[in-house]
Amino acid sequence: MGRRIRAAFVRGGTSKGLIFRQEDLPEDRSAWDALFLRAMGSPDGYGRQLDGMGGGLSSLSKVCVVGQPTRPDADIDYLFAQVQVDSASVDYGGNCGNMSSAIGPFAVDEGLLDTPVDGPTRVRIHNVNTGKVIAATFHVRGGRSVEEGDYRIKGVSGTGAPLRLDFLDPGGAATGKLLPSGSVLDTLDTGGSGPVEVSFVDASNPCVFVRARDFGLRGTELPDQLESDPDLLARLEEVRRMASVAMGIAATVQDAAANRLVPFIALVAPPQEYATLSGERVGPGDADVIVRFLSSGRPHRAIPVTGGLCTSIAARLPGTLVHTATAAGGDDAPIRLGTPSGVLDANAVVTNDGARYRALHASTYRTTRRLFDGYVHV
Repeated sequence: MGRRIRAAFVRGGTSKGLIFRQEDLPEDRSAWDALFLRAMGSPDGYGRQLDGMGGGLSSLSKVCVVGQPTRPDADIDYLFAQVQVDSASVDYGGNCGNMSSAIGPFAVDEGLLDTPVDGPTRVRIHNVNTGKVIAATFHVRGGRSVEEGDYRIKGVSGTGAPLRLDFLDPGGAATGKLLPSGSVLDTLDTGGSGPVEVSFVDASNPCVFVRARDFGLRGTELPDQLESDPDLLARLEEVRRMASVAMGIAATVQDAAANRLVPFIALVAPPQEYATLSGERVGPGDADVIVRFLSSGRPHRAIPVTGGLCTSIAARLPGTLVHTATAAGGDDAPIRLGTPSGVLDANAVVTNDGARYRALHASTYRTTRRLFDGYVHV
């Protein structure tokens, strides 16, 4: 029998992953990759991760490490690791917003914070990957986070207690700039797709947005439809890699190929009727913009939370492809994002002092549930 390490298996939003306490991991961080790969069952050429805790999708192959804060304005440190399914690769280049929702409750339940009083509790989480602080607000009862409630999020069956995530000053999470190129609209001269107009926005996580119609799509396609077209996925990956270089994330397209986590790439389209994965009908008046994200090369079945927040910020930036496609009302209203699993509301506040745009904060609601405690064997 190999080594066993204390861990919790937790659903955060529309993702699931292992959460470790940093004190339980080797001090030598160079040993972490092999440990995480073994725990999740990667690499798996069959794409199922049957010999580990992963579920064969990027949203089900995640690891979080929680430790004591290393900055004064945070209560806890949190490192996110995206474990690739089919390769021996662990990416630390960005954050997972869905799993971020699990970190505050985990810290409370593990006794890592001063004992909170019953009622609304706010935990300030320092995401080490991006250097940004996320405020999680949720209820505590009897010294533990409350999971039961009647709040429903798209992509998850059942209901839970609402947890609010506020990403504070999210601009420049990876590149140091909200608009990495300095422009709201750029053109990439790709080989396979020809010239493609794109918008680069870096908020919570860096994203490159393209028009669905420029790839012969309506934008309402579901993940299986997108995944059934390998040529389309290859074209989108080519754009993503070139965007990574243009945004200053990777030095070369070869380096960009090795970092599959960020930037995300998203297809955007104006509001229109479509059916979700559950068969629910979304009318043209139910969403402000349609968006389809790819995560680690595969179409996301819902939406990465950080991608959704970046989309809501992009919708506040005149001239971006997202803003052009968005049929939103006033600046105070949430942006309603039409995703494969349904509509996600995301709030964003963006200011302009005449010289540059600044994203003050972006927020949304999630639910979370601890699935089990114990030891993972590696």
